Amino acid sequence: MTTARRSDATRAAILDAARERFAADGYERATIRAIARDAGIDPSMVMRYYGNKEGLFAAATTYELELPALGGLPARHVGAALVTHFLERWERDDVLTGLLRVAVTNEAGAERMRQLFTDQLLPVAAGVCPDPADAPRRAGLAASQILGMALTRYIVALGPVAGMTREEIVAWLGPTVQRYLTAEAP
Repeated sequence: MTTARRSDATRAAILDAARERFAADGYERATIRAIARDAGIDPSMVMRYYGNKEGLFAAATTYELELPALGGLPARHVGAALVTHFLERWERDDVLTGLLRVAVTNEAGAERMRQLFTDQLLPVAAGVCPDPADAPRRAGLAASQILGMALTRYIVALGPVAGMTREEIVAWLGPTVQRYLTAEAP
């Protein structure tokens, strides 16, 4: 194996371990030593590649929401499509859950979450809402519902919400997200 391939494999192992550790322990309790141990490397390698815990966190929480193009959908299906997408995305891996867990306890995590939604959800909202100038407020309201659902379902594991099927959540939450994104402003 060449040095470049070994380096890429080491970076990938570090990021995988960091994502799992941040998801399990949160930002404050996750340590470079624990992440290095999980990755099967010396802690100095983590520092070599990422500089410090903040740099590692930034690299580990780079995340693509992979939002669907909603412009081709009939407007009445936008809310359900977004809620369905987020449920699938949350259940596919623990990175978004870890980021949410960190965001509620750490300013760096909160800033990463704000940036993620600003960069990725805001353009989607602007593309479907009646007044693009109102897109930031509408995207924020949609995010409040999606993040609230994720917090109660995946972090707090509130029984009634955690026990619902995807279809039930989409049926309940989809119309609210729909209204935030496409209804006339009150």
